[in-house]
Amino acid sequence: MEIKFLDRSFFQRLFGTPATSKPGTPDCWTYADGKLTVNLKKAPELKKIGGALRFEGGDLPERVLVVFGKDKTYRAYKNRCTHIGHRRLDPVPGTDTVQCCSVNKSTYDQNGKKIYGPAPKPVTPYPTAVKGNRLVVTIS
Repeated sequence: MEIKFLDRSFFQRLFGTPATSKPGTPDCWTYADGKLTVNLKKAPELKKIGGALRFEGGDLPERVLVVFGKDKTYRAYKNRCTHIGHRRLDPVPGTDTVQCCSVNKSTYDQNGKKIYGPAPKPVTPYPTAVKGNRLVVTIS
């Protein structure tokens, strides 16, 4: 498998600036009882293939990255690279991989398995389910 890298400047990688944004509509998600629920009608970023959002803050116990894959399924990950610094992840356009926003470029497949870089462990994938216009990500 050929590994592709995000087009990021040295300074973006040095400071760990993620390419993936938070939702443009902050009230598009809630967290309760171990589940992150995203109102897909209010999250247009997740409607196109390769679209992604990062969820963090509030009562959410972990940062979460959600990606809409080439196979038109949603994948969610604990948004924390397992390498030093614990930087955020971003999807790599045109692939089914996610990559650390840092200089080391640790890259993971769609199941969270490391396929490139110095990260010592896989990233944690979370189960997802679509229920009507809602995406439910089970965190615990």
